[in-house]
Amino acid sequence: MRGLRAQAVAARTGEIATGVARFADCWPTGQDVEILPPVRRTLAEVGVRYLFSEDAPTLLPFASRLFLAREVLVRPSRWVWPRWAPTPARRFRTRQQVAFTDALRPIVRRRRSSGRLGDDVLGQMLRPSSRHGPLPDEAVLDTLPGITVATFETPSRAAGWILLQLARHPQAADRVAAEAALLPADPAATTSTHLDSLHYTQAVVREVLRLHPPSWLLTRHVRRRTQLAGYTIDAGSTVLVCPYTAHRDAREHPEPDRFQPERWLDDTGSPAEPGAFLSFGTGPHGCEGVALAMAMLTLLTAQTARRHHLSEPPGPEPGYQVTTFEGLATVGLRLRATSRS
Repeated sequence: MRGLRAQAVAARTGEIATGVARFADCWPTGQDVEILPPVRRTLAEVGVRYLFSEDAPTLLPFASRLFLAREVLVRPSRWVWPRWAPTPARRFRTRQQVAFTDALRPIVRRRRSSGRLGDDVLGQMLRPSSRHGPLPDEAVLDTLPGITVATFETPSRAAGWILLQLARHPQAADRVAAEAALLPADPAATTSTHLDSLHYTQAVVREVLRLHPPSWLLTRHVRRRTQLAGYTIDAGSTVLVCPYTAHRDAREHPEPDRFQPERWLDDTGSPAEPGAFLSFGTGPHGCEGVALAMAMLTLLTAQTARRHHLSEPPGPEPGYQVTTFEGLATVGLRLRATSRS
């Protein structure tokens, strides 16, 4: 998708930086805060604005409720329902999908009729292809709900792990802060050149994604009969791929259980290649939004470390629960921020 390519993301770096800086600025200091809800709100605002620009305020409430519907759907249940059964959770999700589509439909019609398609992702989708012509409205409306939630769903889970590691590894956080100090004072002035200069911050993000991949289990369908690790797998089979265990394979990642961002800064460390680093998937089903996700997470990490020292609440027990439903997340994560100034 053109609007999610690296070049398109680079052109809007300042907008992304402005959004994530608001999160760091608004974090109340000196108290333990459950951090995932404000992280999710911030990334939802950034992601929805990236997709829809000036129409984002209209669609943001519907996107938030659609995310909630997906969360409700994957909660554990005492009952195993067949896929066709209209359970309350499935009906709720359907209602939220319809509500989002109904809110988006007049926006699509207005942009088409006025000829002002916009330069955001929606505008790119509305532009006719030289080969196939314009996308039908229904194709646009069917595609965008899933993309909208994806812009902040997985990045929010990843951000929880990143902030937790900043709290647990203050020396790494200090190094990120030193790097972030070179960013413009006005986040809106941040460019892709500034983003590319955050080498260590990007290494921290990749290392956290290696250790705690939010999408910890993937499925792939076998197209032809093949041999894998001594097993014969027939065509049509479904194979489960676990990035969590793959990322902790010492053959690919030396000292795999150790948090070591430096491994991404030299040629002898962990390779960010398909098959070895799977946090964004790989192959034809790889995440199209990888450039946007990395920009959001890198800038969120930099802006937060630039402003705050982070710490966990005192006590022998972790201040969160790890869940694996839909993605690997730190539910209930509480952290404390103190100002670096």
